[in-house]
Amino acid sequence: MKPTAPRLAALIDTLRDWSDSGLLRHLDSAFARFIVQLDPTNASPALAVAAALLAHMEGRGHSCLPLTPLANDPHTLLGWPAEAIAQFLALPLESPDTVRAEPVEAHPPQSPSTSSGRTAKDASAQETAREGSSTGSKSTLPTRTADWLAALQASPLVQRIGHDPALGQPLVIDGPEHAPRLYLRRYWHYERSVAQAILARAGSAEAVDEARVRSWLTRLFPAPASAPPTPTPASAVDWQQLACAIALRARLAIVTGGPGTGKTYTAARLLALLFATHAEPHTLRIALAAPTGKAAARLRQAIDGSLQALQDSLGSTLDLTALTQRIGAARTLHSLLGARPDTRRFRHHAGHPLDVDVVIVDEASMVHLEMMAALLDALPTGARLILLGDKDQLASVEAGAVLGDLCRDAAAGRYAADTARYLQATTGIRLPAPYLATDTPAPVLAQQTVMLRESRRFHGPIGALALAVNDARDPALPTRLLHEDCSGALHALEKGTPADVIALALDGREGNESARACYRDYLQHLAAGPASDSPEAHARWTTAILNAFDRFRILCAVREGEWGVSGLNQAIEQALARARLLAPHGTWYAGRPVMVTHNDAALGVFNGDIGIALPAPGHGSQRVLRVYFLDGDTLRSVAVSRLAHVETAFAMTVHKSQGSEFEHTSLILSAHSGAVLSRELVYTGITRARKAFTLITEHPGLLETGVSHPTRRESGLLREE
Repeated sequence: MKPTAPRLAALIDTLRDWSDSGLLRHLDSAFARFIVQLDPTNASPALAVAAALLAHMEGRGHSCLPLTPLANDPHTLLGWPAEAIAQFLALPLESPDTVRAEPVEAHPPQSPSTSSGRTAKDASAQETAREGSSTGSKSTLPTRTADWLAALQASPLVQRIGHDPALGQPLVIDGPEHAPRLYLRRYWHYERSVAQAILARAGSAEAVDEARVRSWLTRLFPAPASAPPTPTPASAVDWQQLACAIALRARLAIVTGGPGTGKTYTAARLLALLFATHAEPHTLRIALAAPTGKAAARLRQAIDGSLQALQDSLGSTLDLTALTQRIGAARTLHSLLGARPDTRRFRHHAGHPLDVDVVIVDEASMVHLEMMAALLDALPTGARLILLGDKDQLASVEAGAVLGDLCRDAAAGRYAADTARYLQATTGIRLPAPYLATDTPAPVLAQQTVMLRESRRFHGPIGALALAVNDARDPALPTRLLHEDCSGALHALEKGTPADVIALALDGREGNESARACYRDYLQHLAAGPASDSPEAHARWTTAILNAFDRFRILCAVREGEWGVSGLNQAIEQALARARLLAPHGTWYAGRPVMVTHNDAALGVFNGDIGIALPAPGHGSQRVLRVYFLDGDTLRSVAVSRLAHVETAFAMTVHKSQGSEFEHTSLILSAHSGAVLSRELVYTGITRARKAFTLITEHPGLLETGVSHPTRRESGLLREE
C-alpha cells in the first residue's frame, strides 16, 4: 500500500523543522513539498526527502545527489551533526510496494502486466534497481542504495536514463549501476551538454605544420641561459611551450597552474603562435573573457603587456601590434554572451553563435556548470576555446566545479604516445616517462590539458605557504611556516579578536613594507584631494585612491557575524569614522568602497566589480558622488543613484576575491566557519597576497582544520566510476 497522506504530511513537517533549525534551507523543504504536490497519490517519503536533499546539495554547489553515499555514509556526505544523522536514518522512507528486504537475482524488467497489480513503472523500478553492474547475475548494489533507487524510480516524476523515456520528468537518475546519482533535470542537461561539447572539441583533429610550429616556438620560447640547479622530471620540461603546441591540435585547450606559473604569459604566446601560423592572420577574431570584470581587465592588461614585451624581443619578424588590434575588449562572460535582465537566457547561443575564432577564458575555476554550458553552446563549431585557471582554487559559488572536474588528472599528464611524438616534433621536448599514459586508449581530454608546474613569482614565503597548504601531507606545516618566517611577509594571530582585525585595517602591521599596507593609505589620498580642478588632475587623484585601496584587503570565510563580512564592514567603517578618516553620513559618502552584487549590462557593471564613491569633478562643496572603477588603466564611473545592488567592501568573502590580488592580504577564520572552511578556501586566500599575508583566527587550530578538509563537489561530469 502507498504511504498515507498523514504520514507524508508529517514528513514534510519534519523537513520544515530541519529548515527552521538550519540543517536545510527553507527553499529545500519547499521544493520537497512542491515535488509531492505534483503527484500526491504516488509520492513516497523517499521522494520527498531526496528532493529536499537534492535542493540542499545544489545550494552547496553540488550538481547532483549521489545515492550510494546518501544511503551508506550520510554523515560524510551531508556533514550534519550525529543527532541529525540519527533523525535522518530513523525516517520511514520505505514502502512495501517499492522495496524488498534482500537483494534479488537480476533479470530484465517485467512486462506491463504484473500479478500484483502494480504499474509497469513500479515493477521496472524495483527490478532495475537490483540489477548488477557487471559481475554476473547477483546484484552488487548495496541493499540500502537499492532501496533508495527502487523507491525513487517508482515515481513517474523520476526518469532513469537508459531505462525510461524522457517525458519531462523534473528529476533524473543517471550514472553507473553501482553509483547512481539523482539530478534536477536542468543540471543533468548541463552536465551532459558540457561533457559532449568538451569531448568533441578535445577530440577534434586540426592540421598542424609541425616544422613551421617548431620554428615559431623556438623564437617565442628561447632556450634559458642555464638549466635548473636541481632538475626534476617536471622542471626539465617547458610546460608553457608544450601548452602552446597542444592548443594547436584541437579546438579546446586547458591550461591550469597556480599563481605565478605564467598562464596569461602562455596565452599571449599562444595568440602570437596562432597569428603567426594562421593562413589569414588579419581575419582572426579574438575574444578575452573572465567571470568578473576585475579578472577580465587583469587578463587584458597581462596579455597586452606580454605581447608588447614579445614584440620588443621579436622585432619586425611578427607584427604583434596588428594582433593586439584584433583582440576585442576583455569582458565578463555575462557580457560576452549577452546576458538578458531577469532571465537565464543569453543573446548568443547555438542558433546565434558568437562571432569569434578564438576565446580565452581566465579564472576558469570560477565558471559554474550552467555558465560553462552556455559558453560552449554559443561557440561556433570551428572556434577555439582556451581555458585558463587554477584547479586548486575554490570552485564557483553556484553549482559545479567544472575546471576541477576537467583537470582531475592534470598532474599525472597521461599523454598518449602520439601526443608525445607530436610534442617532440613541435617543441623538441621529450616527455619524461612519469607523464605518459599507462592505459590504452589514453583519455581524450588529457591530451588537451597542460598543468604549469613552476611558479615564477611565488618563490618566497607566501609561495612556500601556499604549496604546503595544497600538499596537505602535513596539516601542521602551514602553521609552522607562519610562525617561523623571518622576512616579515607572513604573520599569524591564532587567538585574535575582531578588534585585532580592525587595528590591522587601520594601521597595517610591522614587517616588510608591504605588510604596512592598510586602509589609511587610500584615505590619506582622499583627504589630500586633487592637485587642481582640471579633469586630468581629478583622474590622477581618483586612480591613486583606487590603487591605494587595492594594496590591502580583508578576506573572510563567512558573511554573517562579528567575524564575517557584514560585521567587520560595519566595525571597520565605524573605526575609520572615529579616527576621522571617513565621514560616513547616510548610505553614500566619499570614500565608501563598494562591491557590485548584480550584473547590470546597461550600466557596464557586473557582479564582483569594486569601486569607490568619490566626488565628481566640479567646483563648490556640493559635488555629486559617483562610484569610480578602474579597469587596468581605464577609469569609468556611475552615479551612486543608479547603483541599486552594491555592498560595502572593506571586507569581502574569499569567494568574491578570486580573480584579484592584493599587496597585503589578511585572511580571517571564524570558529563558526563550518563546512566552508576548507583547504581550497585557505589556499585561495593565501594566493591573493602578492607580498604580505596575515592570518587572524578566532582560536588556534582553525588553519589546520581547513588544510585537513579538502572540498569535494558531487558531480557526474566526465566520471566513469
